[in-house]
Amino acid sequence: MSVTAFHPLARLLHWLMAVLILGMLFIGVSMVGDLSPRHTLLIELHKATGLALLALVVLRIVLRLTLRHPALPRELPSAQRRIAAASHLLLYLLMLGMPLLGWAMLSAGGYPRPLQLPAIAPHDLQLYAVLRQAHGWAGYVLFATVLAHVGAALTHALVRRDAVMRSMWPGPLQRRG
Repeated sequence: MSVTAFHPLARLLHWLMAVLILGMLFIGVSMVGDLSPRHTLLIELHKATGLALLALVVLRIVLRLTLRHPALPRELPSAQRRIAAASHLLLYLLMLGMPLLGWAMLSAGGYPRPLQLPAIAPHDLQLYAVLRQAHGWAGYVLFATVLAHVGAALTHALVRRDAVMRSMWPGPLQRRG
């Protein structure tokens, strides 16, 4: 029996993480060079949301590996199937890697970590500088990948008019002629 939509929990996690990731990207950009009183608040919000996203992506990976999910439309060219698979893998790697890079960066810089988490990197300011730059560049790659993902979803919904967008939509999405 084929599955036509993602499990409701998978859809909930997808949309919750989408909102949190977009928020994180904007918070991250806002923090750079900001020396105002809100800077400390933004950093704490960024850390807490990053930790929440790490927990959510681990749960999401478990669900992705254990629950059945809809197949891509058969008429989709094989090159597009491969691109879709690669972009999803990249999204998962970035969703997992970004908070881990942030955690390692805080550890290397000797900064406080949310919930007094243990350090996962040695205290080393040179390593901190490398991890900070990697975290920033990974943020740009994540932003570009999210834009491509949104573009592909909109293409499926508005151009191809297939079931791909409906399979992840949080509520009923009417099919048009």
